[in-house]
Amino acid sequence: MPWPVYLALKQLFPTGRISFFTLISVIGVGLGVALMFVTTSVMGGFGHQIQRMIIDTQGEVQIRAQSALDKPQAAAVEKALLASPEVAAFAQYAAGVVVLEYASRPAFPAIQGFDIEQIKKVIPLDRYMIAGSLDNLDDDSVILSSLLASGLGVRVGDVVSLYSPLSIERARKNEMLLPRDVLVAGIFQVGHQQLDSSTVICSLRLMQDLYGLEQSIHGYNVRLKTGTDDYVAATAIGKLLPPGTRAFTWFESNADFQAVLSFERNMIFFLLTFIIIVAAFSITSSLLVTVVRKTREIGLLGAMGGKARDIATSFCVQGLFIGITGTVIGLGFGRALLYFRDDIVQVIARFTMGQEAFVKFYQFSSLPAHTATKDVVMIIVFSVLASTIAGLIPAWRAARLKPVEALRSE
Repeated sequence: MPWPVYLALKQLFPTGRISFFTLISVIGVGLGVALMFVTTSVMGGFGHQIQRMIIDTQGEVQIRAQSALDKPQAAAVEKALLASPEVAAFAQYAAGVVVLEYASRPAFPAIQGFDIEQIKKVIPLDRYMIAGSLDNLDDDSVILSSLLASGLGVRVGDVVSLYSPLSIERARKNEMLLPRDVLVAGIFQVGHQQLDSSTVICSLRLMQDLYGLEQSIHGYNVRLKTGTDDYVAATAIGKLLPPGTRAFTWFESNADFQAVLSFERNMIFFLLTFIIIVAAFSITSSLLVTVVRKTREIGLLGAMGGKARDIATSFCVQGLFIGITGTVIGLGFGRALLYFRDDIVQVIARFTMGQEAFVKFYQFSSLPAHTATKDVVMIIVFSVLASTIAGLIPAWRAARLKPVEALRSE
């Protein structure tokens, strides 16, 4: 073992046990790493969860036009989709907003109409059904999101009334359009507050009747083959589409929200790096104390032929050891916090705003977490590098000590 490394270990473990100053430095680095790990994982979990929900309810790619697609235009789009090797399945859709009434209680949910047989190949709605069945959906029935049904007191088998914007247009012409009474065939729950509180799913035929679309549609939801890059596929599909239509990836369809989420995640990561920097200053402080306390020993090493480079290396090795040890402990502690994250959140929510308020404002019934490999690598590299650099100032101070002056030190 090189003597600078041996000296570094003797200073870290002077009596065979870790010194108090070293322990404090390791704990500081560990807490900073744990906090960064947990925060980036939770923020990544929000992004990953939202991505999964968007893809599960829209598909990886959406085909949309500036106006509704009539039958010839839809046929041209389908021809392009069939010719694209990246496409696994696609389904027509029409979307809008309706007034839903039950027992004199109104709601204003978003409504989406699908071709039932096609949508089963694109969107896994069966996975989210908590009551009723998707097979029971027809032109005279709808499926409601869980919080919407709960807020109105609706159960499977109840009859609700739908009013569409077409009613307003008819009213302007002094015509009256009666509401459409439909049966509730099922209830679904995705797990996101916004989607679960205001969504109605119906057949494409019913949606066309409500909006007076006749045989027109608003677009297509597209499921890509496994392993296909969303952006590459959307670009390739777009080249085959007729004029006036465009292919959007799931990210482009929700670009504003995704951009805000990414910005918040990056800003939080940037702010949390200062915790590691503060821990690095504590390492510098403790090692400088060691330099002052060991001045005569350092002078003796120089008098015995030790090079300034080797003496400096000894203090850098101490910073490296503290950084690696603190990082390992921090990652382990962070993983433990993530494992018990829902229990911790429930305890905090119970003593603050309550679990229901947490779901209402943060729109998730459980705290998601997704750890990206690149984030872990960034945390490890930054913490170890910061700790090693923290040893440079004490190393420089020790290397500048002249043996004669150091030996005279009291």
